[in-house]
Amino acid sequence: MTKAIDKQQNKPEVSMPVQYLKGVGPAKAKIFAQLGVETVEDLLEYFPRDWVFALEPIKISRLRADSDVTIVGLVESMDYVSYRKPSMFEVQISDDTGTCRIVWFHGGYLRKQIKPGDTIIASGKASLYKHQLQMTNPKFMVVGEKSSNPNEYFSGGVYPASAKLSSRQIKQIIKPVLDDLGELVDEFYDRKFLKQAELIGRKDAFGWIHQPPDEKKLAKAKRRLKYDELFLMQLGLALRRYKVKHFSSAVRMAFNNKIDSRIRKRFPFLLTEDQDGAIEDIVVDMGKPEPMNRLLQGDVGSGKTAVALYAALLAVANKCQVAIMAPTEILASQHFINIERYLKGSKVSRVLITGGLTGKKRKELLKQIESGQIDIIVGTVALLQKDIKFRKLGLAVIDEQHKFGVHQRAKLRKQVTPHCLVMTATPIPRTLAMTAFGDLDVSIIKHCPPGRGAVITRLVEPSDRQKAYEFIRQRLKAKKQAYFVYPRITNIEEKSDVKAATDEWKILSKKVFPEFAVGLLHGQMPSAKKQQIMTEFRKGKINVLVSTVVIEVGVDVPNATIMVVEEADRFGLAQLHQLRGRIGRAEAKSYCFLFAQTDNEVAKDRLEIMTRSNDGFEISEHDLRIRGPGELFSARQHGLPDLKIANIIEDYKLLAMARRNAFDMVSHDPMLKQTEHKNIRRALLAKFGDSIGLVDVA
Repeated sequence: MTKAIDKQQNKPEVSMPVQYLKGVGPAKAKIFAQLGVETVEDLLEYFPRDWVFALEPIKISRLRADSDVTIVGLVESMDYVSYRKPSMFEVQISDDTGTCRIVWFHGGYLRKQIKPGDTIIASGKASLYKHQLQMTNPKFMVVGEKSSNPNEYFSGGVYPASAKLSSRQIKQIIKPVLDDLGELVDEFYDRKFLKQAELIGRKDAFGWIHQPPDEKKLAKAKRRLKYDELFLMQLGLALRRYKVKHFSSAVRMAFNNKIDSRIRKRFPFLLTEDQDGAIEDIVVDMGKPEPMNRLLQGDVGSGKTAVALYAALLAVANKCQVAIMAPTEILASQHFINIERYLKGSKVSRVLITGGLTGKKRKELLKQIESGQIDIIVGTVALLQKDIKFRKLGLAVIDEQHKFGVHQRAKLRKQVTPHCLVMTATPIPRTLAMTAFGDLDVSIIKHCPPGRGAVITRLVEPSDRQKAYEFIRQRLKAKKQAYFVYPRITNIEEKSDVKAATDEWKILSKKVFPEFAVGLLHGQMPSAKKQQIMTEFRKGKINVLVSTVVIEVGVDVPNATIMVVEEADRFGLAQLHQLRGRIGRAEAKSYCFLFAQTDNEVAKDRLEIMTRSNDGFEISEHDLRIRGPGELFSARQHGLPDLKIANIIEDYKLLAMARRNAFDMVSHDPMLKQTEHKNIRRALLAKFGDSIGLVDVA
């Protein structure tokens, strides 16, 4: 959709601001901008949220009570009864078969719109009132005598509107633009492909999505536009993947039995079959001259850290440095503690860098990194700062990738192109794996290592709160530890009913568990304070840790066997599963209590699946269906265009077809330079901008 039109013809161009369309102007243009519509192209892609189809008109004599009908008739009389409550505007209309009374309550404003002698179309429900058929508050339109097509007036899209811009106004503004679709809309595919894929033309799709002649044509329009949206997304991912593999080079990591044996000696346990499979994938990738771009996906406690450390030690064995990046300082510290445990007595040098590291100590560490004296550097986004320079970065490990984004991942490649291993403990349904992580190869660790205790999950009603507290007290007396997680740090509103960590910490420490040490942890604390609290909890000096979701991922305290989540209905299922993953880290049986005070049956049903399943993939699929992909991953964060009409769950078959076709196109025409792909290339640049680097390699 990019063709320009001769301005002398006074017709719109896709890049033209909507302000210059008939009926818009500066004031409405500002309202349109708030709806995300700034250009004619945006307007064409401002799809209706619903569609209405009027029924064919029938003769008045065929009216039946309690039926939805459309009639056309001549206004014979009208009356406005203002003294009634509510006030009522009434007309009597007739055709050649009979008469019908029509009533609009609060209809005084219609006195200037409807007059005796007018012909009107009315569409609504017929009812019986005092033995007489009538229509109450129908949709209507005053029309010329010859016009009797209700679809012209009532059918079509219902648009997402605002208080200052109604759906009808939007419809009236879009309608004239549709007359120029032939000049505004470019076709992407040839006739052969359209026939093979059972897709209608792009021009027809835009015409029918806004003004569908019937429901069958609307369905065809939706299918075509959904396919285009998913195809462009997958094409962007395919090009991003192609660029990394063919326009970047990485260090080829040598591997042999000696290296394998030395690395495995570092682990005080045998790796599982799943871990070995993931390692095999990684070794093959890192042995190639192009950079690895792999997602390591595994449920909480499945042993991803050991696999990542194996990859790191393979890089170190090849005289390369490794950057391990986590989303929070707590998780970065946890990774560093694990690495220290495994590498005790090793010659491999390692360091933890966080935002709190400043002054001479930081400068000295940066010099050591730049000179190559340090092998493994663990940190947060602080590793992306410009003053951190690696001598030979061979591997970047990014934990919980969905909390970063594709652009931050790209920054790690600012000097050389390292192999990249992305880890996530959020089980990603296949639909999301094909979108948010569609440019990565995937390795999955399905089974957890042996020796993990069972985790029992219970949904706790308010009436059972004291029983739950007493059960937790007995576990604490048995020298076990507990987490209490809240959705907020503090309550901003004085009268808010939402439980917050800082307030509840006081209650738990003074009233509920006064005989135990209760600590508080949240993201707004200074870095040193957070480290201190976690250290004390790890050592058992704190019995109960009151926290926010800052402990959601990576925190590993084997003695903690109780997880309490307050206001559990405010969390996503995937997030609850992550929180539950903080317990059951050792052999002892663990308990997760979900406290939720809600009468909402849907919310209760959502939480019930947590009590039935410990399978992260099953829970994540359930979460995706209920809350949509936006709750799990941000499309913008991954450099992907927002989906305006497609749904990756409902349109999975279209998504799979679009992915196959997109990757096939890139394999045959990597830079989309062939003449027949020029319109697709143009559309792709408009959607992704420069984020996929298509301009760089043009």
